[in-house]
Parts: sequence; C-alpha cells; structure tokens
Amino acid sequence: MTTNPLDEYEVWFLTGSQGLYGEETLRQVAEQSQAVHAALAPEVPVKLVWKPVLTDADGIRRALIDASADDRVIGVTTWMHTFSPAKMWIGGLSALTKPLLHLHTQANVALPWSEIDFDFMNLNQAAHGDREFGYALARMGVRHATAIGHVSDPRVVREVSAWMRAAAGWAAVRSLKLARFGDNMRYVAVTEGDKTEAEIALGVQVNTWAVNELAEAVAAVDGAAIDTLVATYEDEYDVVPELRTGGERHQSLRDGAAIELGLRGFLEQGGFGAFTTNFEDLGALKQLPGLAVQRLMADGYGFGAEGDWKTAVLVRAMNVAGAGLPGGASLMEDYTYDLTPGEEKILGAHMLEVSPTLTSATPTLEIHPLGIGGKDDPVRLVFTADAGEAVVVALSDTRDGFRLTANVVDVVPPTEALPKLPVGRAVWEPRPSFPVAAEAWLTAGAAHHTVMTTAVGLDVVEAFATMAGTEFLVIDEHTTTRAFRDQVRVQQTWHRLDRGF
Repeated sequence: MTTNPLDEYEVWFLTGSQGLYGEETLRQVAEQSQAVHAALAPEVPVKLVWKPVLTDADGIRRALIDASADDRVIGVTTWMHTFSPAKMWIGGLSALTKPLLHLHTQANVALPWSEIDFDFMNLNQAAHGDREFGYALARMGVRHATAIGHVSDPRVVREVSAWMRAAAGWAAVRSLKLARFGDNMRYVAVTEGDKTEAEIALGVQVNTWAVNELAEAVAAVDGAAIDTLVATYEDEYDVVPELRTGGERHQSLRDGAAIELGLRGFLEQGGFGAFTTNFEDLGALKQLPGLAVQRLMADGYGFGAEGDWKTAVLVRAMNVAGAGLPGGASLMEDYTYDLTPGEEKILGAHMLEVSPTLTSATPTLEIHPLGIGGKDDPVRLVFTADAGEAVVVALSDTRDGFRLTANVVDVVPPTEALPKLPVGRAVWEPRPSFPVAAEAWLTAGAAHHTVMTTAVGLDVVEAFATMAGTEFLVIDEHTTTRAFRDQVRVQQTWHRLDRGF
C-alpha cells in the first residue's frame, strides 16, 4: 500500500452546451474546453480526463451513468461553457453516484472589450449557463462543491486539488474493508457505533476476526523475512542498542517484526485497508502491536485503537487524501493539558500507536514497559510531531447518523523535554483558544479518539464531509461558544429532517 493511491483514480471533465448554436460554435466550444482542461490537468493531483462536449439529455445521462459505474472515476467536474438548459441534466444528475465539482469558469481571463460582438456573447455564456446549472443542483439537492474563477488562478487550482483529494478519500472509504481484531474496549461509549449504518451511509465494511487468527499468521512468519525486516528497522530508525542485533533484548524486536509481517500479510490477503486492535484482547500475541501499527499507518492503512473502527475509517480517508504531500495522518488522543493561563497546550499521544509521518526527524526505536495488556514490553517508535498547522478531526455516531468535528490547531514544540514519555506524541494549541475549543468540542460530543492530519487542511476535510453527507462542525479562529452551540442545534435539526425524521 506504499504506492500513491491517487495514481489509481481519475476525474472526468464534462462540458455542457446545446445544439442550438450550430456546428461551428460547438467546434469552438470543444476547442476552448480542451484548452481549459489542458491548463488545469497538469496542476492537479488526480488524472483529469476530458470528455466530448455534452449537448443533449441522453448524452448527459449516459456520461454520468458511465462515470458512476467506472471504479476508476472518483468524481466529475462540470462546466457550462455555453447555455446548457438545466432540465437536460436532471436525468443524469439523478443517476450520478460520484462527487461533483461545479467549475464556474470561462475560457478567457480578461474581456476583449473592443472586440466583443454577439458571436462572442453566444460563445461565452458560462456566466449565466452555470447559474442555470446551479439552480438545478439546488432544486435537486445534489451535494456538490463549487470552484469559481479562471483555471490560471492558483486559488482555483488549490480548490480543485483539495476537492480531488477529498474525493479520493471518499472513494477509498466507499470501497474500504476494515478488520476488527476483537471487540472495542469494555464500557467505552464513543468507540461503539452502528456498523450497518456505516455500510449504508459510508460504504465501509466493518467486520470482526478473532485475534488468534492474527496470532496464527504471526506465528507462521518465516525467520528469513524477520531478518530482512529487522535490518530495515536498523537502517531506517535510531534503534536503541539493547534492541539491535546482538543486544540483550533483540528478541523483542524480532517479535515486533513478526507481528508486523503477520499483520501486513493478513491485511493484504483479505483486501483490508484499515483495522483495529484492543489491548484487552491480545490472544496469543506476545506484545501489543505498536511498531507494526505505526508503520502500517505510515504506509496508508487506517487504524483505530481499542476497537475504534470509526477512527480507523477516518485515518484511511485522510491518508489517501494526503497522499504525496508532506506530513501525514495518524490516530491521536487528547491526553493531558498544560493549563498555564494564556499559554494552554494539549499533549496528545496514545499508548504506542501514533504514525511517524507526523515528524520529519528520524524516530528512535525503543522498548519500555506498558502497564496494561498483560503482555511483554512492546517495541515502538518514539518522536515528537513537527511544528506547524494541523487539523484534529473526529468521526462520531450520533444515533441519527455520523458527525465530523474538526479543530484547526497549531502544533508546537513541547515546553520542555519529555524524557520519561517514550511514545509518539504531539503538542498543540487549539484555535481560537483552549477554553473556546475545548467547550465547543464537548458541546459537539466529539470523540476522544481523533485523527491528526498535517498533510491536508480544513478545506479537504470539509469537502469530504459534504461528499459523505455527515454533519460537519468546525472549530477554528472564527469560533465563538454561542455561535457554535447554535450551529450544533441547527445541524442536528437539519440532518434529522433531511433523513425524514
């Protein structure tokens, strides 16, 4: 899963017109459409495929049915170059099951004022052609995004690119198989969830396998494969001497390597893109999987601790959406606070399972006791996340559906060193402030397991939420507690009405 998943996908570039204007005008429409496509395609992260201009209802319907049926296609962009009567699009839009980006643009940047005649006006009608199309989208309630401006504008390219990344994450979720090894942590509320609704609403298949099936796969790992992987560890990480070849605890590193190889093989054989574990149910495994989980997340897999399959889904989505960008996505948990007035910070971590994609430094590979789980001391990568902007996002089951809550944060260096905290960790300051962000998070009932993404921003997360049709709550520099409480009430009411309750 280390190859770029975006290379497997494509987006169709669809242009609307009609037969009213004659063959010469349609020839010009096609030429200008191809020119706009040629300018945009090299700048975006997913292959953009130009399709012939659509001029009638049958052609539109067939194009959108074909896009929906093609597994490579993760979405369509639509541009009404000339006036394309929107009723022609109803049948096609009704059949479309992929995300849609309405690209509100035109062929030229500036107007050639002294040369404009009615031939020019007939050819360049996107200003009202796209508004006609927008009416149909609104009337039909089609979930979509909009990018407005000329494709030579870097802002437009960024918006299209963000939408494509969100569409890739959504496509990955729609086809995702998730393996739960054991159940969720006993008595914990937020890791529960409606797995049937998840398959209906999100498309993800969530099923359970006995942890000893995984243990059997680990036990069957070949010793030569372990040798090779251990050599990789010693090459890629700063391995403490006691774990290196010949070290007094080297066997623990070999046990960790066997867990990674067995787990990776199990996931590959079953076609799984995400998984969960639970420290309360480790069966015959010698250690709680730590290093293995960290490396699998870094390779693009989704993961949730303690059986939290919803977080595993979201890690996978954000990993795919951020493919090829600096940074990454990881399971995260708000663990403890620095409550110094005016300098409040959150220290986030998990027992072992934080992805090393959050750092550009070389992690150390260490072994330490773990006070829960009742197994051997686990090996793990130790590091501190790089400073910079990030988004912390949670997926929660609200009984009436799913809710995404996102907080824009600033990752900062720890105030002091953390010599006695040997895990992957991050320290951040939430926007707009700690008191407002924390109150908003609690008001939303958002989960304590989250995904921290440093590769993609809020724009991608928001586009993903639109595609998924979930509630979406944002906590950022503009948030106030009063407005946020009102936003929660409005979203709850709207989504209940939208579901027919």
